[in-house]
Amino acid sequence: MQYALVDNERTEALPKGRGVCPICRTTVIAKCGIRRIHHWAHEGLKNCDFWKENETQWHREWKNKFPSEWREYIQHDDSGEKHIADVRATHGLVIEFQHSNIDPNERDARERFHKNMWWVVDGTRLKRDYPRFQKSNAGFMRTNKTDIFFVPKPENCLPVSWLNSPFSVFIDFLGLATTDSPDQLRNVLWQLLPGRQEGKAVIVAVSRTRFVEAVLKGPQVQRPDSVNRVVQQNTTWKPLGRRHFRF
Repeated sequence: MQYALVDNERTEALPKGRGVCPICRTTVIAKCGIRRIHHWAHEGLKNCDFWKENETQWHREWKNKFPSEWREYIQHDDSGEKHIADVRATHGLVIEFQHSNIDPNERDARERFHKNMWWVVDGTRLKRDYPRFQKSNAGFMRTNKTDIFFVPKPENCLPVSWLNSPFSVFIDFLGLATTDSPDQLRNVLWQLLPGRQEGKAVIVAVSRTRFVEAVLKGPQVQRPDSVNRVVQQNTTWKPLGRRHFRF
């Protein structure tokens, strides 16, 4: 966890610190070593939110792009179940950053719980994922929008675990790189829209700046969120061909 309650104030981990978990109200201890990012951990092996994975530097850098009060927001449902959302904007959109593999049943449960969410997935976790995407891009089909593409065989180029999500999935192939890559396919997020059009997936190239602005400013500037809306505006497409990306 990035935050614990210290004297009832949300506080980041500090050396030798002790605090209270905001979700289960038990003691947490600050872990401020040199091998992992500074974080709070429950005493013993306890983890009160079984959906939360160990946070990486990739998680932390993404979360830090948003206001501190939006990070690690405690979500409740009508039954009283509680989970920590990585980011929840004041307009209600939840952002979950996912590095590790996720069981399909857990993904479904998290989507049902949050109801209004986007995923951001670390596309650098498996070495084969980006080469598959890069190899397949010649087969992408350009629409009459320069940043929207149809993908005839998404299972050949996108992480299989995310192909059927009912929410937008943004894949980050740059990871922790501190500078832009000379390979421009890595420098944008690839938004996989829910649904299919005649068996084709629809993906959108979204700049990182645009993504953050969309979350900060609210739904009025969010990207199209369904295949049907995109298809209504993009009735023609053609094979893209390699090395022809322009954003």
